[in-house]
Amino acid sequence: MTNANNGIIAQLKRNSVALISVVIAVSSLSYNTWRNEKTEENRNQRFAAFEVLLKLNELQQVIFHSHYDKDSSDKGNPRTGWAYVLTVRDLSRVLHPPLPATADELVAVWGENWAGLDEKKTNVDLIMGEIDNIRSETLLLLDSLE
Repeated sequence: MTNANNGIIAQLKRNSVALISVVIAVSSLSYNTWRNEKTEENRNQRFAAFEVLLKLNELQQVIFHSHYDKDSSDKGNPRTGWAYVLTVRDLSRVLHPPLPATADELVAVWGENWAGLDEKKTNVDLIMGEIDNIRSETLLLLDSLE
């Protein structure tokens, strides 16, 4: 039994550099894989967040054209607004919470208030409040990315 133990110990001593190299290679590969996954997740979050911010600004333009310019047939068309609202909701599904729920709130508020955009300031204020909520949450998300 001692010869077997001596044989194993001798083999470990002879191959210690190779064993250490294997451990380092496996740990490096594991870390590299984790880092690549994290980088890809951050890239997806960042891209979707910037798109959400762009669509929110475009939605804001629709609201301004509809309310202040009384142009609900061209640049202030509520159907264009619906397209932006739904795009924000879809993009938010990729983002971390609470953005999906906040985007659902925007859809609900837009659905209840879009019809009076050209006449009622309260409708504009409600929708703009939701836009500001999503914008704030999106900026917080961008700040939190590693």
